[in-house]
Amino acid sequence: MNTQSPEGHSPIRVWLERQGIVKPLVWGYVGLALFMVGDGIELGFLAIFLEGRGFSPASIATLMSVYGVVVAISAWLSGALAEAWGPRRIMMTGFIVWAVFEVIFLWPGVAGENYTIMLLAYGIRGIGYPFFAYGFLVWITMETPKAVIGRAVGWYWFASTAGLGVIAAYFAGALIPVIGQFPTMWLSLAFVIAGGLLVAFRVKTGPVERSSSPSESLRKILTGLTVVKSHPKVGIGGVVRIINTLCFYAFPVFLAPHMVDVVGFSVTEWQSIWGTMLLANVVGNVLCGYLGDKIGQINMIAWGGGLACALSVLGLYYVPALFGSNFALVLIVAVVLGLAMAAYVPLSAIVPLLAPAHKAAAVAILNLGAGLSNAIGPLLARAFMASIGTVGLMWVIAALYVVGIALTFKLRDPTNPDQLSTPTPRTTTAAVS
Repeated sequence: MNTQSPEGHSPIRVWLERQGIVKPLVWGYVGLALFMVGDGIELGFLAIFLEGRGFSPASIATLMSVYGVVVAISAWLSGALAEAWGPRRIMMTGFIVWAVFEVIFLWPGVAGENYTIMLLAYGIRGIGYPFFAYGFLVWITMETPKAVIGRAVGWYWFASTAGLGVIAAYFAGALIPVIGQFPTMWLSLAFVIAGGLLVAFRVKTGPVERSSSPSESLRKILTGLTVVKSHPKVGIGGVVRIINTLCFYAFPVFLAPHMVDVVGFSVTEWQSIWGTMLLANVVGNVLCGYLGDKIGQINMIAWGGGLACALSVLGLYYVPALFGSNFALVLIVAVVLGLAMAAYVPLSAIVPLLAPAHKAAAVAILNLGAGLSNAIGPLLARAFMASIGTVGLMWVIAALYVVGIALTFKLRDPTNPDQLSTPTPRTTTAAVS
């Protein structure tokens, strides 16, 4: 049987190229997914594990906040450095930093219950994932034909989000009852190493043209921050992007222990709820793009995102408070929240158009907002957990989503009130990136 296409390429290769996945980068998508599985394994249960080892909620929140700050800065810098140094080099730097400092975090840090080492190692490890993940995103933009770049970036976000949230959560939930939490954390290294080695040895492209020196690229990024002054609405969009994933980064600090210790779910059940919420988010990234085109991008963000997030965040507290550890009911609320976080996808279409002459700078502000969300979520828990408890924190987060609704309407284009005429690039932003 002839399995070749008329052009001499296999049907699989033809299909991949139609999706924007060019042959030299195929294994890069697999490597990215594996790396992000390793990065996300601990996310849903790290706070539970550390509390069991005697660390206070405040110290855990500080640990995650420091990590988030480093991630935010690294995400901001990664694009320019990948452009200047070459994406392979920046990805390998991220891979090595992640692997080395994960060992330090787990061995002399966690195993030795040395909080100072944990704080330093976990913080420095925060350089790893933005360099690896966003370095590959730059590589995709360099190697992929413009006609299919949107599809290619869509598959990038699919691989990244599915690895970080969905596969990682289900894997941890299945393995923890068998080998325990700490050995499961060690297995994250296997995924990261597998992903890093795939990129190192299986992703082969020609020389990548570097358009600027490191100093010039960094200067461009620093200059790009002034876009917030000249176009204040871009800054508002960055704030809305922070709010978008606030609960995603805050919940592992305080809600995961609450669901296990107070509500009564097992760690495996909570991991399943967490993973299904993120699976819904992956699906929602596509669905909400289409809906945004139908009902208006501003409406999609404000009501499908802000209002739905506010209500489902409160639901995650009050549903188990009323019905106990009812797995099915809490799962439904989590799915709604996953879809609601995805409703912010049109931000990636709206914000760059608010500064037409500085689109790259506007996108950089969105990326910075995504990174700051990683830091501010744990900081909220650190600041308020002791004084107002879980229920108070849920109301604070819900209130911030309501504030986000008002901010979203400030992004409205006076010449296009409903933002209906601008198609949503459904493949440029993942809600929990």
